Amino acid sequence: MKLHHAHASPFARKVMACAILRGIEGRIEIVVTDPHASPDSLLQDNPLSKIPTLVAQDGRAVFDSRVICEYLDTVGEAPPLFPPTGSMDRLAAQVRHALADGIMDAAVARRMRFGKPMDETRLAFIARQKAAMERGLAALERDAPAGLTDIGEVASACALGYLDFRFPDEPWRAGHPRLADWFAEVSRLPALARTAPPG
Repeated sequence: MKLHHAHASPFARKVMACAILRGIEGRIEIVVTDPHASPDSLLQDNPLSKIPTLVAQDGRAVFDSRVICEYLDTVGEAPPLFPPTGSMDRLAAQVRHALADGIMDAAVARRMRFGKPMDETRLAFIARQKAAMERGLAALERDAPAGLTDIGEVASACALGYLDFRFPDEPWRAGHPRLADWFAEVSRLPALARTAPPG
């Protein structure tokens, strides 16, 4: 398998964290890719020029991160990260997954506007994304994860790691003590320790 990847992307991190938890990271060739440059190698696999993009064992291109993670859950012998279809556990994991991805979406959108000229429209957009991040964190705090055993927990950890990486001047731990305690514990696990964004 081949993965178009960028070390700063929280979505690419989520995919690799899942691969490590599944015990299949050794089967994946990492191809560091700048999607903003739209290289031909990426466009051949993903016409949207987005990462992460996985080329599966049969040569099929798989994107986006949610779909890749679900595909990886079918590879290897480790316990699944996606609970059984139709179960309430799956629904809970997927809702947390969507919440964490939403925090990452908002954070990445804010980050992409850094250094750009600011007008009223752009300032309003940035404020809206920040508010979404804050509400998302509050929702995660109310129902804080307990381990690193399902896709919702993996995505939540990657979201928090991205906030530390890109928004260190906006500390989130004091207002979210349950999340802070959980994140401190799971950050030591190989799936997160080995995929941390560059310092």
